[in-house]
Amino acid sequence: MIALRARIPLASAGLLCAIFAVFFVLPFAGLIERGLGEDGAWKAISSDTALDALVLSLWTSTLSLLIAIVAGTPVAYWLSHTRFPGKGVLEALIDLPIVLPPTIAGVALLTAFGRKGLLGGPLDDWFGLTLGFSTAAVIMAQLFVSAPFYVRAARAGFASVDAQFERVAHTLGASRLRAFTQIVLPLSWPSLAAGAALCWARALGELGATLIFAGNLQGETQTMPLAILNTFESAEGLTAAVALAILLLAVALVALAIFWMFSSRARGTA
Repeated sequence: MIALRARIPLASAGLLCAIFAVFFVLPFAGLIERGLGEDGAWKAISSDTALDALVLSLWTSTLSLLIAIVAGTPVAYWLSHTRFPGKGVLEALIDLPIVLPPTIAGVALLTAFGRKGLLGGPLDDWFGLTLGFSTAAVIMAQLFVSAPFYVRAARAGFASVDAQFERVAHTLGASRLRAFTQIVLPLSWPSLAAGAALCWARALGELGATLIFAGNLQGETQTMPLAILNTFESAEGLTAAVALAILLLAVALVALAIFWMFSSRARGTA
C-alpha cells in the first residue's frame, strides 16, 4: 500500500509531462500532415513569392544578428562589469522589447524613425532619407525585437566569468582587449552562442513590428512570416500558408541545429 502511494505522485508527474509534450508536438504534427497531404503545397513553396520572402528573411535576419553581436557585445560586457546609478532601469529598457507586443514595437519604431518621426522626420527633410517601409526598416524592426535576447544572454555569460582571471592576465602584461578575446570570450562562448541562436530565430520569425514599420511589399519588405500571413488571407488559403510555414520551420530547425551544435562543442572544450 505504501509503495502504491509512493508511485501515485510519480505517475501523476509522468502523465502531466506526457500531456505537456503532446500539447507542443501535436501542432507540428498537424502542420506537417496538412501541408504534405494536400495538393498545391509544392507549387506554393516554389513560387516566386515564397522564394523572394525566404531570401529576404534569411539575409535580413542574419544581418540583424551581426549588428546585434557587434553592438551588443560591448554593451553586455559593460553592463556585466560596471555599477552605476540607474543601471537597473537601463537593463529593464534593453529587455523591454522581449515582453513588448510586436505591434507596439512597430508603432514605436514608426513614431521614432518614420517620415514624421522624431528622427525620421529630420532625416527625410534634410537628407531625403526615408527609413520606414523599406528593407532597412525590416532590419531595424528585427534588430529592435531580437537584439535584447543576445544582450541578455551575453551579459549573463560575461558575468559568470570570474573577474580574477582578467586581473591575473593584466598583472602578466596582457592588455584589456587581449584578456577579453583570449579569456573572457572562450569562457562565455556557450552563452554567446545561445543568445545568438535566440536572436536570429526571433528576427527570422518577426511579424508585427515589420508589418507596421516596414509594410508588406514583395521582394522589398515581405519577409516569410508576412508571406505566410498574406497567403493565408488570399484565395490560396490555408493549404499554401501551411506549406510556407513548413518551409520556414525546416529552415529554422536546420539553422538552430547548427547553432546548438557549435554551442555544444564550445561547452565540451570550455
